[in-house]
Amino acid sequence: MTNPKTLRRHAELVDRMSRVVGLDLEEELMRGQMQIDTLGDAVLRCTGCSNADGCNHWLAAQEGEADAPPEYCRNTEIFEALKAGKRV
Repeated sequence: MTNPKTLRRHAELVDRMSRVVGLDLEEELMRGQMQIDTLGDAVLRCTGCSNADGCNHWLAAQEGEADAPPEYCRNTEIFEALKAGKRV
C-alpha cells in the first residue's frame, strides 16, 4: 500500500500536470467527462513513476500552458483523451 504522503505528492503532480496541459480535472469530474476511479488510477499510475523529481522540475519550468506532458508521463493518454473531449 502506498503511504499517504506519497499519494498526496503524486495527486499534486497529477493536478499540476493537468493544469499545465490546459485541463481542470475537478471541472472534468463535475461535467462527467472523467470518472473518480480514473482520477484515482491516474494518481496511482503516477506513484509508479521513477522520475517524479524530474516531473516537478519540468512543471516548475513551464510558463503558461504546454501542448503535452513530457514523454515519460504515465498519464498522457488520459490527458489527451480529455483534451479531445472523450470521456475517461
